[in-house]
Amino acid sequence: MELYVDADACPVKDEVVRVADRHGLTVYMVSNAYMRLPDNPLVQRVVVGKDADEADDWIAERVGTGDIAITADIPLASRCLKAGAAVLGPSGKPFTDAGIGTALAMRDLMGHLRETGEIRGGGPGFTQKDRSRFLEVLEQTIRASQRKR
Repeated sequence: MELYVDADACPVKDEVVRVADRHGLTVYMVSNAYMRLPDNPLVQRVVVGKDADEADDWIAERVGTGDIAITADIPLASRCLKAGAAVLGPSGKPFTDAGIGTALAMRDLMGHLRETGEIRGGGPGFTQKDRSRFLEVLEQTIRASQRKR
């Protein structure tokens, strides 16, 4: 089991490293630019090119059954689910095969509404409660995956 983090705008990088370290899991922090990360032999920094989807492509080409991906990007979440990985959003919300179609449709609808000026801005801000929920769900997901082995 390995963890793949869509790291550019991920607010829970430190939490991922803390949980991965407790379980001895390798973490791939994938981004379009260099970023400061904890000095930990389990953390692999992967810097891809500047194109918008290069980090997503790198993750989707490598993630597989038994792995866990952390991303807020719904199309990437869909690709990771198809590869057999578990996928979590930074707020701790798991993406599932049953719900990914609805999530993609809502993403497209909200994009259209923003483009037409019907709505403005993004979703709610990231809270401490989201951070706590993420830690709990990541721990549960790792343990469930380890039990399946």
